[in-house]
Amino acid sequence: MTSSYAAAGVDVEAGELAVALMKASIKATKRPEVVGDFGGFAGLFDISAVKNYTKPLLATSTDGVGTKVAIAQAMDVHDTIGMDLVGMVVDDLVVCGAEPLFMTDYIATGKVIPARIASIVSGIAVGCQKAGCALIGGETAEHPGLLKEDEYDLAGAGTGVVEADHILGPQRVQAGDVVIAMASSGLHSNGYSLARHVFFTMAQWKLDRAVPEFGRSLGAELLEPTTIYSLDCLAIARDPSLDIHAFSHVTGGGLAANLARVLPADLHADLQRNSWQVPAIFATIGELGKVDRLELEKTLNMGIGMVAVVAASSADATLRALNSRGVNSWIVGEVRTRINNESSDAPAKGGGGGSVTLIGDYAK
Repeated sequence: MTSSYAAAGVDVEAGELAVALMKASIKATKRPEVVGDFGGFAGLFDISAVKNYTKPLLATSTDGVGTKVAIAQAMDVHDTIGMDLVGMVVDDLVVCGAEPLFMTDYIATGKVIPARIASIVSGIAVGCQKAGCALIGGETAEHPGLLKEDEYDLAGAGTGVVEADHILGPQRVQAGDVVIAMASSGLHSNGYSLARHVFFTMAQWKLDRAVPEFGRSLGAELLEPTTIYSLDCLAIARDPSLDIHAFSHVTGGGLAANLARVLPADLHADLQRNSWQVPAIFATIGELGKVDRLELEKTLNMGIGMVAVVAASSADATLRALNSRGVNSWIVGEVRTRINNESSDAPAKGGGGGSVTLIGDYAK
């Protein structure tokens, strides 16, 4: 009796076909610094441009998309989940002021379906184009017996560069700074375990259910791609007429926990809930699941996907710049001195940092 890799469930030829199908998407992300063609053992990127920097610092980030992949799989729609992956990675890089240069991806699946893998990668490529970075490599792994044939998961890693003197973060933030919110497109890629529990386990809703408050089906709402803010953030950070001090990417942990990360320990931010109306998806999860407001705020972005902390003198001009780029933005609060080590609505994600309080009720 003989066996083979194919008999064990791994189809090498399908993997090669998937690579062939994704090449056009990957080529569309190519930057001038990319060396060679896709398909080598390692991606090559000409970093000699940083010789013009005084002290270039490389920034790196890695992430996945969590249980949002379950929605893509259930709907058999795979060309947007890659955009979520890029957003989760590059928008972490830009928080310190780094320009995303390139990404690599990793896809694990129970069975390689070439068209499906190519569709996933096409979404990653679109995301990279939106972020201005190149997709220079990746890996697709077939894991029969570990994952079902229609199951997959994906992760990515990105690298960026920032001039040491231009790093953004707590060291720049001061009392009197203004906090500017940038609207999210929905849940982004966080809190899907809660959302799935509420919609599918508690409420027994189906993905094809038409939801008037959403103006579309539940599935379409849940699959809305993560907003990619990197080019917009870089545009205002590099504008010499603006005084940008910090960014905060609002991901797992919510607004308070993530903003607190970029505040010094002696500063506090007061955020006004009445400065924005919470999108229907968040309100619906709260109502259907009887989820406490503070729990929602600790889990979901509540309609704010990125925050900029800027000097008060630059607030109006920053808003104009963002809105001119199509980024729905508004002043959500301000930074002041922290009094008697006052508590935060949520401790800074990762520990340390300042404190943040959300005040009042959301706009109706």
